[in-house]
Amino acid sequence: MDHTATERQAHQGQHGEQGAPLKRALTTPLLYFFILGDVLGAGVYVLIGQVAAESGGAVWVPLTVALALALLTAASYAELATKYPRAGGASHYVTRAYGPFAGFLAGFCMLAAGVVSVAALARGFAGDYLSAFATVPVALVAVVFLAALALLNARGIRESTRANVVATLVEVGGLVIIIVLGAWLLLRGDGDPGRLTQLGTAEKGAASAVLSGAVLAYYSFVGFETSVNVAEETRDPRRSYPRALFGALATAGGVYVLVGIAASAAVPTSTLAKSSGPLLEVVRAAGGVPLWLFSAIALVAVANGALLTGIMSSRLTYGMARDGLLPSALTRVLPRRRTPWAAIAATTALSMLLAVTGSVETLAATLVLLLLVVFFLVNTAALVLRRDPGGTPGHFRAPVVLPVLGAASCVLLATRIEAQVWLRGLIVLAVGLVLGAAAALRRSPGRRTTTSDKHGD
Repeated sequence: MDHTATERQAHQGQHGEQGAPLKRALTTPLLYFFILGDVLGAGVYVLIGQVAAESGGAVWVPLTVALALALLTAASYAELATKYPRAGGASHYVTRAYGPFAGFLAGFCMLAAGVVSVAALARGFAGDYLSAFATVPVALVAVVFLAALALLNARGIRESTRANVVATLVEVGGLVIIIVLGAWLLLRGDGDPGRLTQLGTAEKGAASAVLSGAVLAYYSFVGFETSVNVAEETRDPRRSYPRALFGALATAGGVYVLVGIAASAAVPTSTLAKSSGPLLEVVRAAGGVPLWLFSAIALVAVANGALLTGIMSSRLTYGMARDGLLPSALTRVLPRRRTPWAAIAATTALSMLLAVTGSVETLAATLVLLLLVVFFLVNTAALVLRRDPGGTPGHFRAPVVLPVLGAASCVLLATRIEAQVWLRGLIVLAVGLVLGAAAALRRSPGRRTTTSDKHGD
């Protein structure tokens, strides 16, 4: 059935069926803010101190290196998202390149990272930042917070992304305040620009410090990968997606570097490294801005990051279910809103469970490792799928060296991850391998025929 016929059926009231198409509502500006809001998440408000502890005062160097490495993998995503603009993202691409087993593993890693991230952000929302205003049980706040985000997600992609535009502007405004305060400190002679050239620590030389800092800084740039899961809801993904993706990453990179310079020049490196709220140290040093204001901005940043990651997780679940990698019931869409309500409910329930049990902290450190596995698979899939004549004509095509370097960068960064994190990550991967094998059996040739007949494909 062609796309026009499918759209006609949707408007005739059949869009509540399983596997119905999602509504194309995203413009280039909305997609740009979606990606920027996800990248400029809550992490930046605590990241600078951790990077300073690893690399020294010149935190702008590992931030720049991390941006360059992120852009390599982003090029592969831009090529694949414009060639195959479907919800499911990495899972869909890897399935096309390597089959359902690898596709499930990629999707499972993304889902695991996404669900844990949302749960962690929910606990973060209910923690120290909220305590500046009120003291409420963490579990209660986390559940109510996640339920509210799920309702906004289910209401529609347009409403969610419009809320994201407002939240992103608040986040960027807070970071601009830090940049201005840092400049003001330097102008009045209280800062020390000499720290901006201090690279390395007592334990690490310059090269090792840059790489260790880049691993942490790399986490601050992830989030762009979630946007491929809404490519199907973008009006003109072939034109819009590359512009929005690279524009948002460049903007985030510029903001991060300026924030890093401001924080390092304004506050001693040892103070940044010890602080769980390093940007608040800049506010304290400069004066003139209420500390509660940054608590409010951080809450907005956390909520926005959770909303966008929740959108990604639900769309990824929907796409995997449509590809036969998860139960078909997860493809159910609200009749009027045309949002994947079953996938939203399932991912929200899992995040609530993790947030309430408090097991998020033991899994949060595995997020980068899980994403590196996904990124490696996506970069190599981009190379394999260049032989596929299908897909959208005239899609974005990255120079072949970029996916190669992107895959190599994932291996390099993985070597810098601690052994205990690898142990936890391997447990998650082992679960994914077992479930992936089961999914591959369900999608054996005989069963695929049965499923196709059942849904009339």
